[in-house]
Amino acid sequence: MTVHFVVPGDLDEPSGGNVYDRQVITAAGGALRELPVPGRWPLPDAATSRRLADALDALPDGATVLLDGLCACGAPEVLEPRARRLRLAVLVHLPLADETGLAPGVAADLAARERRVLAAARVVVTTSPWAARSVAERHGVAAERVRTVVPGVVWSGVRASGGDGGRLLCVASLTPRKAQDVLVTALAELADLPWRCALVGPLTRDGGYTDLVRSLIDSHGLADRISLRGPLSGAALEAAYVGADLLLLPSRAETYGMVITEALAYGVPAIATSVGGIPDAIGPGVLVAPEDPAALAAALRRWLADADHRARLRAAAAATRPRTWDRAAAELLAAVAR
Repeated sequence: MTVHFVVPGDLDEPSGGNVYDRQVITAAGGALRELPVPGRWPLPDAATSRRLADALDALPDGATVLLDGLCACGAPEVLEPRARRLRLAVLVHLPLADETGLAPGVAADLAARERRVLAAARVVVTTSPWAARSVAERHGVAAERVRTVVPGVVWSGVRASGGDGGRLLCVASLTPRKAQDVLVTALAELADLPWRCALVGPLTRDGGYTDLVRSLIDSHGLADRISLRGPLSGAALEAAYVGADLLLLPSRAETYGMVITEALAYGVPAIATSVGGIPDAIGPGVLVAPEDPAALAAALRRWLADADHRARLRAAAAATRPRTWDRAAAELLAAVAR
């Protein structure tokens, strides 16, 4: 069976959703046929809607089509009339209304559009158990139409060497949803302890927010301890994980927390917020409340000051066995086939 996989343009732009899409396409070995539709997502303009419609209309009757939720859930006018001719499945990375910073009216409109699209789909695939519950509860999607396929990892078999605990890593785009502002505020309370933190991820998604994070770093006098590395991939990203003692993910919202599973593959535990699907991914790590710099600082202080605590978390992380993208791709194809 060939599945036509509609994705929102260039998958080489760093993001969790793009990494997921690219990895399952690669692992599926031709069974997932990439169909990029660039445009204004998730709220398409007329030209973007036309491109999506033309791409779907070029497919034969009865074709199986998997659509990334970013370029599906905002376009019910395109998908509803074509759901009778095509076998449609939708992959929801993050419910559209959960994006941080949306105006209430925009969030309500996105939620209404998403509800219509998911009602038209034969199968809805989510990337975490939390997202599956969220889709079922907020949109009334029957449980038998929802499947969960959690991410895999790319891993060479190398494990982190393990240092004194002070090599901190945050892998996430600089955006309000990832909450690096909360992280910087928390780290400012730990100036008496030895640590350095690398922020790895795109810096251009929200220029105003990047400026805010830079100003917080400067105002707390942490420019020599917190570095903004920009996006890394391949060997450079692996080196960042191998050289880290602890992953930090202070997100305000998160469907799963794919970087947590990537870190665990290298034997690196995490401290992260208890939002969305992160509890499903955290494994042996530590959860803290979101939007709470004091709670994050307290968890970090214990990590940095308590060698036995570090040793226990490291041992548990080292015992974690990575899940492969091959398995994720096989599960995704099976979900769509049903």
